[in-house]
Amino acid sequence: MEKAYRILAINPGSTSTKIAIFTNEEMTFSRELKHSAEDLKDFHHINDQLDFRLQAVLTELKKDGIALRELDAVVARGGNMKPVVGGTYQVNEEMLRDLEIGVMGQHASNLGGRIAYAIAQPLGRNAYVVDPVIVDELEPLARYSGTPLIARKSKDHPLNQKAVGREAAKALGGEYQDYNFIIAHLGGGISVGTHKKGRLVDVNNSLDGDGPMSPERCGGLPFGSVMDLCFSGEYTKAELRKKLIGGGGMVGYLGTNDGRKITERIRCGDEKAAEVYEAMAYQISKEIGACAAVLKGQVDEILLTGGLAHDEMLVGWIRERVNFIAPVAVYPGEHEMEALALGTLRVLRGQEIPQVYPNP
Repeated sequence: MEKAYRILAINPGSTSTKIAIFTNEEMTFSRELKHSAEDLKDFHHINDQLDFRLQAVLTELKKDGIALRELDAVVARGGNMKPVVGGTYQVNEEMLRDLEIGVMGQHASNLGGRIAYAIAQPLGRNAYVVDPVIVDELEPLARYSGTPLIARKSKDHPLNQKAVGREAAKALGGEYQDYNFIIAHLGGGISVGTHKKGRLVDVNNSLDGDGPMSPERCGGLPFGSVMDLCFSGEYTKAELRKKLIGGGGMVGYLGTNDGRKITERIRCGDEKAAEVYEAMAYQISKEIGACAAVLKGQVDEILLTGGLAHDEMLVGWIRERVNFIAPVAVYPGEHEMEALALGTLRVLRGQEIPQVYPNP
């Protein structure tokens, strides 16, 4: 009889912490702990939130009668540590230090590995992170930006992208490493990744606004115009960054990042909303075409995922522009909690050797 492994998965976001319990592949418990602006107002740095978020998780688990001693492992979303290749990593002292420092930037995900370790260590269990946000498998040519002053970086949605790649490969009867996929994560930020035989070899840096515009980010811009904005004297650095990353894209043009509200406006005859929304689909399609060039046209499938992949209008616009490249398959929503659990499960079952952080 197959052993039943019990795994706690933790996913910290800017204003929430998602937690779930899995027994093998089955999610048996799920909660999203919301953190209001009032809850977080006294924390001046991400690191200051560690104990608050840890106690929120422990309190919720206790309230629901979940016994920590029954856990076989704890896993969390990986944050801004040193760039690594994809895989499942056991949390170690160096990772904890780098997450606290935020060597690639500060984000709530930096708390994930630290919370997981704080729960797992007293139990004598291992803590893990899976496909963290700084997964870097870029090929050498993909690193060139056009100036030696800037190297292209891989900062996107590897956890969800790789999870969907594995799911699509299974549906095709093989393994993730057997196929070439183009995977578009369509959320508040949009990343379009080139997956070549199990490696994410090229992708737009969606966290810094590169690539297509998205609900909240402007995407790639002509740098001359950006320089003019920077030196116009009208904005501070923080103000301009907020306008371009967080207040760009749909928010900038239409005042909302909610795809459902935009589609409703379109149904009510809002021609401007329709044009802007289709322009986003147009830019996403261009990015998919660029990925096809990276793969020299050898694309097995184009995969659309993320919250906006639920929107048949947006998906339809993208499909009609790119289905000449390869078949389009849709995996709507985010698969992050499942991806965390499955990455850990592969290690617990001995199907995958955990990676050592940092990669040698």
